[in-house]
Amino acid sequence: MLVTDKEKIETYYTALLNRDQSYVGIFFVGVRTTTVFCIATCRARKPKAENVTFFTTFKDALNHGYRPCKVCRPTENANLAPEQVNTAIELVRSNPKEKISDYTLRQKEVCPVLVRRWFKQHYGITFQAFQRMYRINQALLELKGGRSATDTAFETGYESLSGFGYTYKKLMGSSPKTGKAKNVILMNRLTTPLGPMLVCATEKGVCLLEFVDRRMLETEFRDLQKRLNATIIAGENEHIKQAKTEVEEYFAGQRKAFSLSLHTPGTVFQNQVWECLAQIPYGETRSYQQQAELLKNPDAVRAVASANGFNRIAIVIPCHRVIGKNGKLTGYGGGLERKQWMLEHEKQFCSA
Repeated sequence: MLVTDKEKIETYYTALLNRDQSYVGIFFVGVRTTTVFCIATCRARKPKAENVTFFTTFKDALNHGYRPCKVCRPTENANLAPEQVNTAIELVRSNPKEKISDYTLRQKEVCPVLVRRWFKQHYGITFQAFQRMYRINQALLELKGGRSATDTAFETGYESLSGFGYTYKKLMGSSPKTGKAKNVILMNRLTTPLGPMLVCATEKGVCLLEFVDRRMLETEFRDLQKRLNATIIAGENEHIKQAKTEVEEYFAGQRKAFSLSLHTPGTVFQNQVWECLAQIPYGETRSYQQQAELLKNPDAVRAVASANGFNRIAIVIPCHRVIGKNGKLTGYGGGLERKQWMLEHEKQFCSA
């Protein structure tokens, strides 16, 4: 939303001049003379008050024709985890079998309160819940490897078998004994120049890659869990690590095609449409009508559009490259401003 309140504008401009860290993510400032937008802590030379416009979200700034500043990278850094949170996450990843206590965090000069607040705001779960998910994922790997529930419980840091069994059943929906065959979807977070994204993967490959503010995200989570008879927990595997690397390369203009393994549960027709989407060359666009014709079903334009809308793997399966028959942008789950940005981004690098 465009900020019009004069008092707020004065407050935000003062925060911009002072590079006030507490306003990062609270506002985004568009500079009319350069057509870029920034966050409060940008190190670039400060614009005059009459040359700035303030927005409450970066999507509003994009929609008004501004592009992200290359100095402060507003869409990434406004949502980037603070250094203390990164330290806490790395402790969990490096010690998946241990419980990271507040005491341990303080020893690493990390404020437990800051970590708890950040996780609640950005993941919707507590830091302790995040830890439990990582530990249970490690336990599941141990169980599938043939270890007993008793050995696994104590190996993953639980003080009692009953405590391990309770936590396992709460997160996985079944006991450790019967849950060895349970499917798991791991979920992780990454930042991009267009905002943070969630990436999910099974043992077979990436099954979801979406911007965190996508309206249908909760529905997609429920559908995935139902189709795969799986539970979503926080974690990371090789597919997720590869996805993070390749998405970063895409936004840097270094990657035009993806080599990720994908897991795309859906109807036969939906998968045909998604495969057709994946064939649209980098830097080019195609209409729904053209897609339908390529599928040898020219009357199925609406069905094709519907299948496009059910695509859960943004960017990699490039539904952003589909436009209207008249050449205009059509609906996109991540927002038209992102769609426009990606098309222009690809056009810029397609001949490189």
